[in-house]
Amino acid sequence: MEKKTIRTSVPAGDATRRTDPACTQEDARIEGSLRPKHLSDYIGQQKIKESLNVAIEAAKGRGQCLDHILFYGPPGLGKTTLAEIIASEMGVNCKITSGPAIEKAGDLAAILNNLREGDVLFIDEIHRLNRQVEEVLYPAMEDYKIDIMIGKGPAAKSVRLDLPHFTLVGATTRAGMLPAPLRDRFGMLYRMEFYEVEELITIILQSARVLGVEVETAGAREMARRSRGTPRLANRTLKRVRDFAQVRYDGRITEEVANAALDLMDVDKLGLDHTDRNLLLTLIERFDGGPAGLDNLAAAVGEDAGTIEDVYEPYLIKNGLIQRTPRGRIATNEAYHHLDIAR
Repeated sequence: MEKKTIRTSVPAGDATRRTDPACTQEDARIEGSLRPKHLSDYIGQQKIKESLNVAIEAAKGRGQCLDHILFYGPPGLGKTTLAEIIASEMGVNCKITSGPAIEKAGDLAAILNNLREGDVLFIDEIHRLNRQVEEVLYPAMEDYKIDIMIGKGPAAKSVRLDLPHFTLVGATTRAGMLPAPLRDRFGMLYRMEFYEVEELITIILQSARVLGVEVETAGAREMARRSRGTPRLANRTLKRVRDFAQVRYDGRITEEVANAALDLMDVDKLGLDHTDRNLLLTLIERFDGGPAGLDNLAAAVGEDAGTIEDVYEPYLIKNGLIQRTPRGRIATNEAYHHLDIAR
């Protein structure tokens, strides 16, 4: 069967923060050329890779499609890439869309009806599907059938359509917002973890070869350290440092060039930018280090509470700068030390 990738929607963010892991239009343009095509070329997420490799080999041996898969975790860690790799390894098409793009049940029915046997349907931000669309998805996932209404009023009737067997791959940054009936219909659930520095170094060096950029290992290490454990940010950082090296140096990215470029971009040694530091400073100075409720903290920094919880906090918590407690958020000793503030 011919391998083909069909995009019905590309999720894109409009954030201006350099360290925001949300996908921008610029990221979407370049990630296609940098994404690996096979599971063996995918870097990081070792346990997920091993589990998927077994599942794919077993499914191919039986001549069946894979169970439905849910990836959850912070943005920018490779959920879309894994969906495309799964389709490539299975030798089928991958159709990509997102939860907000499917506005009506009829939209989902049209997408499902156009799938071929064994195809992969990837739904990004699956937690944002509306209730009516979810109701159509349940029988599609379980029985590969959908019920559609024809006509209106007393003459309306329900028609059940058979669907080809397919694999639904869902991705979400907020697994807790998924309704239990939907979550339970996924046969495999995987949490995506932040990447280690050594893994990001490998990704940066690999991307540099594709982009034709000369990067020293020390320069790659400095960029990896400030990429917040996220491959998307590592590639974005590489592109910005490449521009800096081209204009102000000889085009080669050394440790000195990487340091100078990232300092100019206001990204510190831990990968925190002005917004992250402002969040920590607000917690320390206005709330005496906490505890502070999420809504109060969000109002103080002028940011949406959901954005703080999903975008800012995971990395700050991972680095031990903030603690979540039943009473609210608390700045740790590491936060005071990083900002050079006496406690």
